[in-house]
Amino acid sequence: MDEQQLYNRIAELRAARALSQQQLADTIGVSRKTISTEETSRFTPSVLIALQLAHYLDVPVEQIFSLSSFR
Repeated sequence: MDEQQLYNRIAELRAARALSQQQLADTIGVSRKTISTEETSRFTPSVLIALQLAHYLDVPVEQIFSLSSFR
């Protein structure tokens, strides 16, 4: 099976709320580097982190992550 790319809108949603990577990281209990690597798709978040992001950003997980590009 081919490896699929996971796309995300973390940076877009974070910026819309005027949050820094550090502020978002502190809120959900991860490092700033974790947020950075997730935003650039170098790291696939755990289900727990994905759910924490969705809860804090007040959007469904599907509005943050997708198997196809948001563009």
